[in-house]
Amino acid sequence: MFQIVFGRKFLRAAKKLDSETKSKLKNCLDILLKDPFHPLLHTKPLTGELSGKYSFRIGREYRVIFNFLSEKTIQLIDVGNRRDIYK
Repeated sequence: MFQIVFGRKFLRAAKKLDSETKSKLKNCLDILLKDPFHPLLHTKPLTGELSGKYSFRIGREYRVIFNFLSEKTIQLIDVGNRRDIYK
């Protein structure tokens, strides 16, 4: 089981999500706690300026950026629409 640390930017962005997306996010976080590379999350390593970080999907439109602080600790960095999140 993993531990999740919520970043300030992630918490601010998560508050702005609509209720349906928040519900999907909660389900994704439950999966993330057990296995960050579960196939339902579509986790992928990022490149470029975000190298060393990962993202996973919340539905088709939203992504969460995270990294590993240690072997069992995940830090959630940001959440947002896939058009804007990687900028």
